[in-house]
Amino acid sequence: MTSPEEILTGVIFYSYLSAERKEKVCFWNDHTLILQVSGQFTIETSGQTISMAGGDMLLIGKNQVGTLTKTPLPGANYETVVISLQEALLRKIVLEEKLEADRKYIGPPNVLIPSNEFLQGYFQSIIPYARRSGATMTDEMGILKVKEIVKLLLISLPQLRNFLFDFSEPHKIDLERFMLSNFQFNVPVEKFAQLTGRSLASFKRDFQKTFGSPPRHWLQDKRLTAAKYLIEIKCQKPSAIYLDLGFKSLSHFSHSFKKKFGKAPAELKGSFSSLRL
Repeated sequence: MTSPEEILTGVIFYSYLSAERKEKVCFWNDHTLILQVSGQFTIETSGQTISMAGGDMLLIGKNQVGTLTKTPLPGANYETVVISLQEALLRKIVLEEKLEADRKYIGPPNVLIPSNEFLQGYFQSIIPYARRSGATMTDEMGILKVKEIVKLLLISLPQLRNFLFDFSEPHKIDLERFMLSNFQFNVPVEKFAQLTGRSLASFKRDFQKTFGSPPRHWLQDKRLTAAKYLIEIKCQKPSAIYLDLGFKSLSHFSHSFKKKFGKAPAELKGSFSSLRL
C-alpha cells in the first residue's frame, strides 16, 4: 500500500505507516479535516502547535503553511483519514442547504473538534473504507460522506459556518510580520505571495520596499543567520536543523553557510565547543 492512499480522488486519503516520518512542509489550499485513527499527529504553524491521538479530530484552515510529524505508538501503527473540504463542494453545500457565513470568522485557524457520539459514529463508518483502500467507495458515496461530515461539524460547532463558508480571497496582511514568523518554511515565493494576499508581482514589490532586498536573497540570508545562532549559541548539530530551516540537503546548507560566514557549520560548532571547554 502506498501512503497516503487516495480513497476518493483528491478528496479522501488514508495514511498508514509504522515508522516516524516528519513531513517538513505542507501547504493547505483547502480546509482539511484530519481523523486520527491511531498514533500521534502533530501540526506546527507559525501560531499554533497541536497534537492529536487516536480518536481525535482536527479541522485545518485553508491557505496555511506548516509542518507535520506522524508518530506510531510503540508496537502499533499510525493511521489517519484526511478529508479535503474543497471550495467547490462547500459552495455546492451552501446552495443545497441554503447556508452561508453571516460574519467574519475570528477564531483560531486550526480547530480541535470536541468528540460526540455522532462524530464517533461517522469516524467508525469511514475507517473500513480507508483500510480497504476505498475499493467499495464510489464517487457518489464519497461525496455523500463529505457532505455528512460537514453537517455534523456544523451541529457540533455552529460557529464553523463562518469558518467553512468564507469564500473571500485572502486579504493583504502585514508582510513583515508574516515573513518574520514563517521564513523557515521551504515553500516557493509564489506560495508566500498567495498567503499574504498578493499577486507575485505585488509581493515582490512590497517585499523590496519592506526589507530592501529580493525575497529569495532575504530568505536565504535569514535562514543562515538563524542557523548560525542555533549552532553557535544553542549548540545544535547542522544535521538536526538544516531541514527545519528550509534547506533541501545538508550539502547545500553547508555550502551556503560557508559562502556567507567563511566557515563550514561543523567548523563553527567545533570552535564554539573548544571555547566552552
